[in-house]
Amino acid sequence: MKHEPPSEVTQLLQVWRGGDRNALDALLPLVYKELRRRAHFQLRNERPNHTLQSGALVHEAYLRLVGMSRPQWESRTHFFAIAAQLMRQILVDYARRHGAAKRGGSVCKLSLEDATMMSRRKDVDVVALDDALIGLAKIDPRQSRVVELRFFAGLSLEQISEVLEIAPATVQRDWTAARAWLHREISRNSRV
Repeated sequence: MKHEPPSEVTQLLQVWRGGDRNALDALLPLVYKELRRRAHFQLRNERPNHTLQSGALVHEAYLRLVGMSRPQWESRTHFFAIAAQLMRQILVDYARRHGAAKRGGSVCKLSLEDATMMSRRKDVDVVALDDALIGLAKIDPRQSRVVELRFFAGLSLEQISEVLEIAPATVQRDWTAARAWLHREISRNSRV
């Protein structure tokens, strides 16, 4: 079986993982467009008057990536999954700060439909989803990670399978079960 040589991105990730921080500077121009696309994907789920822009979200994630010591990148997909996780944390922190000022003024309900529908929705309460994901992670960390990678990173089931090193069928089962659990939890908490 013939293996393709690693891409330039993968090579730079490996060099960075080896301790060469200059590789990050060479990496950013290669991944910036994709990071910006993923930031835009995440911001599509935010309220219409959200003040954080995709460029600012990418730059904040970049600062956090630079602050990481000896990252353990396994692949290009893994890098984008970590970047999406950082973007999620930034959005949740931003929403919590914003919510503290408004105390529920624009809390929206979450609809856990298929990922394609999710990406078009503008009424996702990121704080409620984050709280529910934290609860799910206590029960089933892998299911929580599948949701995070699917919803926040926009990864396909096959890509999630690669990142988590599990079968695509297992990812599908986790995704289905996690969506049902999250829907129940968020619905229950929104009635309180």
